[in-house]
Amino acid sequence: MVRNSWNDRIIDMIIYTLLAVLSFTAIYPFWNTLVMSLNEGKDTAMGGLTFWPREFTISNYEVIFNDERFFRAMGISIARTVFGTFLSVLITALMAFALAKKELKGKRFYMIAGIITMYFQGGLIPTYLWLREIGLFNNFWVLIIPGILSIWNMIVFRTFFQGLPDELEESAKLDGCNYYGLFFRIVLPVSGPVFATLSLFTAVGLWNEWFNAGIFINNADLLPVQNYLMNMINSSSTAEMLSQMGNGVNVVTQTITPKSLQMTAVMVVTLPIIMVYPFLQKYFVKGVMIGSLKE
Repeated sequence: MVRNSWNDRIIDMIIYTLLAVLSFTAIYPFWNTLVMSLNEGKDTAMGGLTFWPREFTISNYEVIFNDERFFRAMGISIARTVFGTFLSVLITALMAFALAKKELKGKRFYMIAGIITMYFQGGLIPTYLWLREIGLFNNFWVLIIPGILSIWNMIVFRTFFQGLPDELEESAKLDGCNYYGLFFRIVLPVSGPVFATLSLFTAVGLWNEWFNAGIFINNADLLPVQNYLMNMINSSSTAEMLSQMGNGVNVVTQTITPKSLQMTAVMVVTLPIIMVYPFLQKYFVKGVMIGSLKE
């Protein structure tokens, strides 16, 4: 059994201390937001609220959960995240699989063309005009289709597919598989970690994205939950905030302030996507390392 020297123990203590400090700085803002959401708004405005609520209340959550607009926006965000993640990962993986094939003619041109789009774009006004011309303006699919192909994820997928043994493809072709059969029956089952990792990245990006909806959607019924939160943050008074909510808001609001409602909205918007992470954690590190380091 190897015993650590005093120098090793001191270094370990320093490392653990630094990690503890970094963990605290990452977790505390989220915890403090939770505390403020569970505290009376007028008491929160007095300041000094740190680790525990002084005046515990769930009135803030009652206001949010009685808002019809919140549930409508949440439904839009869930639908966008589910459909958008599925379509984006599938289409990106199919493109990467094709570009990983040595026999594909012109694959260098396709790669260069894709990489160029990572650095140069048409701009907001041309994009706005283009989406309006093709009928996506004020449409649910404008939240998904413009960003459905991720070149960065395609490069990670392609690197992973290039590292798969050639014997897999050869044996599948002997069994009569075409390229679609090879992808869905052979490649897809053995690519769980990289699919799970990039699905998580895509889902988080779609859930948190609010800019496109604010630019390309005018219909309040189609706005995702992040835009709901943005409208709350931009509201300057409780009355203005409540006036934007549905008719279902009927709780006592004497102790509610814009700050308390904003913190509550942050919590209910953030928690759903955080709850997804534990189910994909076991794939996370493995997927990133495989997809980014293999040559």
